[in-house]
Amino acid sequence: MAQKPDKNTVKIEGLENYRKAGKIAAQAIEYGRSIIKIGASLYEVCDKIESKIISLGGKLAFPTQTSLNEVAAHYCSTPDDKTVFKENDLVKLDLGVHVDGYVADTAISIDLSKDKRHEKIIKASEEALANAIKTVKPGTKIGEIGKAIQDSITKYGYAPVRNLGGHGVGRFIVHGPPSIPNIDTGDKEEIEEGMIFAIEPFASAGAGVIYERENANVFMVIGRKGVRNMITRRVLAEIDKFEGLPFTERWLVRKGVSLPKINYALRELDNLGILRKFPPLPDKNKGLVSQAEHTVIVTKGGCEVITK
Repeated sequence: MAQKPDKNTVKIEGLENYRKAGKIAAQAIEYGRSIIKIGASLYEVCDKIESKIISLGGKLAFPTQTSLNEVAAHYCSTPDDKTVFKENDLVKLDLGVHVDGYVADTAISIDLSKDKRHEKIIKASEEALANAIKTVKPGTKIGEIGKAIQDSITKYGYAPVRNLGGHGVGRFIVHGPPSIPNIDTGDKEEIEEGMIFAIEPFASAGAGVIYERENANVFMVIGRKGVRNMITRRVLAEIDKFEGLPFTERWLVRKGVSLPKINYALRELDNLGILRKFPPLPDKNKGLVSQAEHTVIVTKGGCEVITK
């Protein structure tokens, strides 16, 4: 979402709600850090984090994700997922919160090795995020943000993931303009006061290129068509309560819908072409990937990090 300056001041719609969402996201991600341990269930961790967000007064902007090792993003635990965190896992915890639709998005990486073998790659993405944030002010070119990320990550000997990046957020919008690259694209578009976006560096020990794996567990309705089947209609009625935001099967199970019915309905909605799928995104060469992310509001003299 990008809003134009009005003379010397910018009135940002929902500003306090963005800040509330950011504060809740910051608390939730630190809570997640505290419960991601060797042997913990991915499903239970995601469930606890989402319950924490709700207990703090927020709503879920998208399903909480715990992507492991070479998977950069979009791994979302299913109701029948038996996966547990293992020693030496490199975990990406990515979560989103909204307050009255105003979205804040944040992510961290967690090293579950005893010898801190992932410390360097995590530092690469964290430093890239910090350096990118330092560049943000009205007039900064989007390509310059990408250059700060690229320079930071390559300094550590890793590759920035060039086909992933940051994104604008808005009211009931998780991914919108502007796109914030993780490399120097040479994009001359200037950011403006009042813009709100997430900066999201990924550092890769592999190709620095991700691809879409099969078996998506994050979905979003992108259109409308007539649905005759009663099972699908019931599931779609529950999906509509997510207000157009991404969702996952776990959320529908909480609503009392059985997993077989959910899977049936999702297949039909997919066949009708009204469902967008977000599959896990592994590195092309299976290299380990770290992630760091904050949401910022561009101010007159720089930016405000709302998820810190």
